[in-house]
Amino acid sequence: MNALTSGLPTPPAVYAGCSAALLTQHGKEALLGPILDEALGCQLVHVDAYDTDLLGTFTREVPRAGTQLETAAKKARLGMELAGLRLGLGSEGSVGMDPATGLIPWCYEVLVWIDADRGLEVVGRAHASACAGSRRVTSWEEVQAFAAHHRFPSHALVARPSHADHSSIYKGIQDPDSLRRIYERARADADDGVVFLEVDARAHLNPTRQAVIRQAGLDLAARLRTLCPACQSPGFGLARRVPGLPCGNCGTATSEFKSALMACGACGHEVEERIVEASADPAHCPECNP
Repeated sequence: MNALTSGLPTPPAVYAGCSAALLTQHGKEALLGPILDEALGCQLVHVDAYDTDLLGTFTREVPRAGTQLETAAKKARLGMELAGLRLGLGSEGSVGMDPATGLIPWCYEVLVWIDADRGLEVVGRAHASACAGSRRVTSWEEVQAFAAHHRFPSHALVARPSHADHSSIYKGIQDPDSLRRIYERARADADDGVVFLEVDARAHLNPTRQAVIRQAGLDLAARLRTLCPACQSPGFGLARRVPGLPCGNCGTATSEFKSALMACGACGHEVEERIVEASADPAHCPECNP
């Protein structure tokens, strides 16, 4: 066992020697292939015969029709169909704000593993701070400041004349000379002399997002390496957390979690695991702190 998977459960032989389709145009096979190979002995087959931008783009030309989870599952099934395989992996990311304060750009990654023979859909997730942002600029000095703050050129940029939804768009800007040329071109095309800049969030051009995709891959691998105690199917793991941890002062049920419900996607077997904390802080109690 090597460094990538050293903290994961002992690998079952369920997927050893199998192949799974991964539909991607943005280099995710290089991020996820080594993880699944090491964790499961399963090989990813890269599929690129479908334009995944048709399912939604970060730069808003094509809005995503379904949820993040639905889109990841759709990619998995499309890849399976195109590759003629019974296993598939779909990946979908989104960028928003952090769940704690709502102030920090945050990356959310979802992976969906589909096993057609077992009727399984197993989900891996990860989230962390993102290198993301946008700004309307009116000078080359402002361009340089924005680029430096957002880790350019390791993280690519996108430019548009005037505003965030202008039909002219320049993606994947990766070097200072190109950035200067495109800035001047976009400014000339703008009615107001303003250029809209944003970070390119596509996986192959955003190393910060790549790290989160790898973490989602490790989360998925851990799930797939955990077998159901009832039917031995892979993917046994957290289904949801159960609120109701009693207040340490008066015993009233609070919104704090008291247990985690572990479940199997194949047979439905469930196990409720108690959370270590015996009681909740009275600060979270609707009676003690109404």
